[in-house]
Amino acid sequence: MSALSSSFSFLIQTLGGLYIMAVLLRFLLQIVRADFYNPISQAIVKVTAPLLNPIRKVIPGFGGIDAASLVLALALQIALLYLLVTMKGIAPTAIPFPTILITSLIKLAEHILDIYMFSLIIIAIASWIAQGSYNPGLMLLHQITEPLSSRVRKVIPPIGGLDLSLMVIVIIIMMLKNLLAGLM
Repeated sequence: MSALSSSFSFLIQTLGGLYIMAVLLRFLLQIVRADFYNPISQAIVKVTAPLLNPIRKVIPGFGGIDAASLVLALALQIALLYLLVTMKGIAPTAIPFPTILITSLIKLAEHILDIYMFSLIIIAIASWIAQGSYNPGLMLLHQITEPLSSRVRKVIPPIGGLDLSLMVIVIIIMMLKNLLAGLM
């Protein structure tokens, strides 16, 4: 693989991964019922709407779960994997679809874990640097992680003002990522 081809493959993988993460973020924001009027929520909606709205007409949500977002994320991940395989010079038919499907599901799980991991790290750093300040991005990150953090806080309450729930969740995420890496 030439350097130009490798660079182009990296670019496709990065842009595709970012868009898939935006679709998954939209899914997570709806699950936690995050502030829809937050400017970052609005940006995510605008970025994902062109591909998501037609799918929503066919696949309705149920029980507060936006199934169309998950279907779109899975379809995009499958298409991205096929594109990357083709760019490496391998015929797409050489890899069975069940293998691509399972790999795509694992990749989506990794993306969701990455969203939570980055969110928790940013929240922890912001709590040291900009304590008590308002930022729309931090508000969304808190809204995404709070349902999980509150459950951990019920088991491990803050000790002397130190909230250990974030650290416990990060450790669990790292364990899950290692498990998923083992499955790949």
